[in-house]
Amino acid sequence: MNKAQLVEAIADKVGGRQQAADAVDAVLDAIVRAVVAGDRVSVTGFGSFEKVDRPARYARNPQTGERVRVKKTSVPRFRAGQGFKDLVSGSKKLPKGGEVAVKKAPKGSLSGGPSTRTTTKAAAKKAAAKKATAKKVTAKKVAAKKTTAAAKKTTAKKTTAAAKKTTAAAKKTTAAAKKTTAAKKAAVSKTAPAKKATAKKAPAKKTTARKTTAKKATARKK
Repeated sequence: MNKAQLVEAIADKVGGRQQAADAVDAVLDAIVRAVVAGDRVSVTGFGSFEKVDRPARYARNPQTGERVRVKKTSVPRFRAGQGFKDLVSGSKKLPKGGEVAVKKAPKGSLSGGPSTRTTTKAAAKKAAAKKATAKKVTAKKVAAKKTTAAAKKTTAKKTTAAAKKTTAAAKKTTAAAKKTTAAKKAAVSKTAPAKKATAKKAPAKKTTARKTTAKKATARKK
């Protein structure tokens, strides 16, 4: 069944061939636009359409057998719903008339008017806005990480410089203390000999006193 046959098949249900063609065009346009924008279109009982990213890979040319590198690309993918699978496999019987495993769409949703296109455009804009917001959030997180790293480096440098200054000041204080101690020792060593000399001179007074007494005794004998 091609598109023209699909239109003919649903023409009686939507009120005419033109209405059926507009409905089919509107549905296909909405699905294609949503999938291109990165959204997933899911129809209960029928299946879902989505965009799939394929990474770069190597493949073989079936005619020559040559190994060929295939670039990264994105492809559309359709996954059949469980109801669709059951009908195709035969586990469920296909009803003779009416809708098949798909709920009826609201009236006017398949008219192909401007409302459907506006909704599709709005969905595409919302998807683009979400991607832009995600990129901004990621950029802010990266900037915050860089700022934090820079702050840590600056703090580490300041702490190291302060530690070096403190160590230098401590060394200067230790050197000054050593000089003071050495000066005290020198002063003590100079004062000690002076005291010893004073102590040695003290007995000389006693000798002078003895000489004076001897002189007095000699004078008395005469």
